[in-house]
Amino acid sequence: MRLDDIDERILALLRDDGRASFAAVGAGVGLSASAVKRRVDRMLDAGVITGFSAVVDPEALGWTTEAYVELWCAPSTTPAAVMAVAARHPQVVSAATISGEADALVHVRATSVHDFERVLERIGADPAVVRTKSAIVLSRGVLRT
Repeated sequence: MRLDDIDERILALLRDDGRASFAAVGAGVGLSASAVKRRVDRMLDAGVITGFSAVVDPEALGWTTEAYVELWCAPSTTPAAVMAVAARHPQVVSAATISGEADALVHVRATSVHDFERVLERIGADPAVVRTKSAIVLSRGVLRT
């Protein structure tokens, strides 16, 4: 699907406030609410917009420790196997295979350093994982979605 300038402005407004009404978005881009709805529906149908969700403060859930873990995997470990390792741990909030020295990067949120340590030990004990390297987040600056 080809996006025009108005579609991109609609997306920017929805990224800022996913609960904004079609009328409010329309006022921001110079269209009627119904015209915005048609464009949003078209972007949903095309898969440009994949859904709407609530953004929850992790600290409100008690997840006060955040870390990134690089994984080095056994030879011929498939990306699906790497994702299966990550999916077994509820503290893993995202995972990706990557280029470079490591095979994957896992984003972990835990209730404490001790909780993170337990997760790291379980990930490292998986037969698909040869080595891990972790970095605990000290502060977060820019966060775009």
